[in-house]
Amino acid sequence: MDEFPKPGLAYGVDPIRRRFYSLRQARYDALAQDVSDWAGEAAARGQMLRVLDIGCGTGVALRHLERKPHFDHVRLEGADLTIRSHLYKPELYRALHVGDLMAGYPELPSASFDVVICEQLLEHLPRVESAIATLERLLKPGGHLIVGVPIFPAPFAAIRRHLVPLLDRAFQPRRSRGHLQIFTLRSFLRAMRENSTLALEDVRGFRIVSGGVIEPLEDYRWWWRLNRRIGALVPSLCIEVQAIMAKPVSARS
Repeated sequence: MDEFPKPGLAYGVDPIRRRFYSLRQARYDALAQDVSDWAGEAAARGQMLRVLDIGCGTGVALRHLERKPHFDHVRLEGADLTIRSHLYKPELYRALHVGDLMAGYPELPSASFDVVICEQLLEHLPRVESAIATLERLLKPGGHLIVGVPIFPAPFAAIRRHLVPLLDRAFQPRRSRGHLQIFTLRSFLRAMRENSTLALEDVRGFRIVSGGVIEPLEDYRWWWRLNRRIGALVPSLCIEVQAIMAKPVSARS
């Protein structure tokens, strides 16, 4: 555990979860490593990697990116409905954009970014078609999209989509759930395929079982590695997934 300079922070950087290998935060560690690797490749070409974090929230992705070895070759920008007053190190963002992803961010030129991050956002939107099209539009040809959502196994997705709203209306009429889209792995990938020309390079899952009495296991690297391995082999068993997608080099902006 001595690889983490600040004990009690997830991955040594994240105060949101206190377990060293928090499975809830594993997706941010994974995407940060990808961005760092791509930034290293850009550095070898004498270039900077321009990255847009859509739904930047409190800056969780930045916390993980900042610790990676090639962060000095990342030109990070953030976007959200509002920029929060407690955003982590806002001075490290080259720009912060306020707007609604469904409105398309018209102020941002097409083909502007080498990497676009959209983590845990699509499930909150009433419609995803224009949002996915915008994610593709903002990418440079050859650029990468990292997009993550929570998922359900197909039978549970049907229950969550149809039965749970009925129960809410009957027993908790004032309750408002934040997730408007209920994805299975198949429906998520279908939505990406039907609304973009992006090529799927990889899909990986996170969190099969977490929390409760087994939460202390998240202080051990072997448990994290086991979850990452299973998530890579059978992402449909997981609670959350990330897709890594690439914009064809021949694609028009």
